[in-house]
Amino acid sequence: MEFIAARQVQDGSTPLGLFERIGLFLAEHHLSPEPAHYSFSYHVLSDPDGDLARAVTALTEGGVRLSRADIVSLGGEAITGPAVEWGPDLPRVAPPVDQPDPVALIAKTQEQVDGFADTVRAIHVETSGFGRDIAASAAAMRHDTLGEGIDEIARLTGAMLERVRQVEARLEAATRETEELRLALDVARGNARRDPLTDLANRRAFDEAYAALTPGTSAMIALCDVDHFKRVNDDFGHAVGDRVLKTIGQRLASECEGHLVARLGGEEFGVLFVGVELDQAHLLVERARSSIASRRLRLRSTDAFIGAVTISAGLARVFAAERQEAGMARADAALYAAKRGGRNRVEIAPETGAKHQI
Repeated sequence: MEFIAARQVQDGSTPLGLFERIGLFLAEHHLSPEPAHYSFSYHVLSDPDGDLARAVTALTEGGVRLSRADIVSLGGEAITGPAVEWGPDLPRVAPPVDQPDPVALIAKTQEQVDGFADTVRAIHVETSGFGRDIAASAAAMRHDTLGEGIDEIARLTGAMLERVRQVEARLEAATRETEELRLALDVARGNARRDPLTDLANRRAFDEAYAALTPGTSAMIALCDVDHFKRVNDDFGHAVGDRVLKTIGQRLASECEGHLVARLGGEEFGVLFVGVELDQAHLLVERARSSIASRRLRLRSTDAFIGAVTISAGLARVFAAERQEAGMARADAALYAAKRGGRNRVEIAPETGAKHQI
């Protein structure tokens, strides 16, 4: 299990408060909310660059969680008590609390647009009112003495200045709210293209990147599937399975850095290579496969071995002038060939009959 909470403190990607991070840390590691556990968590999360945080990161790497023995070995105090588990109505992976709800955001957007329109209409009314007041005062001053005219000008000017100040304040507030909403919409757009479990790109982002390929671009697709993943879920539970998926996704992203790595759904990942040749893409996918297969995962809470978790992959050249389904089908056929060939391997799709490049 990747040490999520400490990483979030360090890179600021999720602005949770320290209290919320500690709660998440306790839940992830099935620790009861005892003062000793809270104190240990605080020392880990409040100093993400410290020796203790680095030691915890090393211990939890690879889909495992801290055991009470680990806590004692790191200088903490382990309390025997009921473990903290997610309830049946809660997701296995807690969603970041700062993610804006899309429905609420749409409603907020409409409300803000309506409010801004109301402000503009109010400004129009105020401006029209200024004109009427000036015209009325000018007509009245033609019949007034000089002193009375000056008084009227002063009164009217003061009233106009006050109304201008009020309008400016309303405009400033509306502009500020609009900017805040724009930032929230930017976040929402990013979330719409992000897989919440692995923090990788999702299928939508993958499809958009594929559709954006320009003619003449050298591009490859790798479809990667976790071997016997159902066995991991059946033997160790879905929470462990989720952490295994996160570990594999992070390894793929690390070994294929600079290229789009996405979780396409379930235990399937996709990598879109742009600007590289087939042999280069094959080398990167093979390196990722080997790195994943070399790891031996275990649960520190029970010392139970998960063992090696492997992936199979199919690699295919794709072309901007063809339909996405055709390129994906070639990669998928190669993936199934890898499965039939014994798994834990990379197969390359034949390129004959696919010369659609412009």
